[in-house]
Amino acid sequence: MEDGKIIVEITVNKDLDFVWNSWTQPDHILKWNHASDDWHTVRVSNELKVGGKFFYRMEAKDGSFGFDFESNYELVNEKKELTYIMSDGRRATTIFQSKETETKVTTTFDPENKNPIELQKAGWQAILNNFKTYAESI
Repeated sequence: MEDGKIIVEITVNKDLDFVWNSWTQPDHILKWNHASDDWHTVRVSNELKVGGKFFYRMEAKDGSFGFDFESNYELVNEKKELTYIMSDGRRATTIFQSKETETKVTTTFDPENKNPIELQKAGWQAILNNFKTYAESI
């Protein structure tokens, strides 16, 4: 943690253009946006501009639970940085750093008060890990 924020990161063995597109396009997001294999994202919309909204509907595959994740973009710096405000007022920033044929993706976010910090970090890290696995498999 840094200044009360949680940080998660990965390095993807793909170039920046590919990583950016896989991160921001709804047809890709549907395939990687889950923390565990018993969950999936069933709906995505992404208005990639300042003031634009993105929306994910995540559900347990057995139908036992689901939730909506909504945020509004505060900053969109194409292929470099995204900052968004979640519906509960928390802020998150994802930074993309190109290193030749790989791209480092770092997300820093404000924790919520319902779950332990370790659980929140593990969940967000699992989603990043799924992104890496997905991106490197195509």
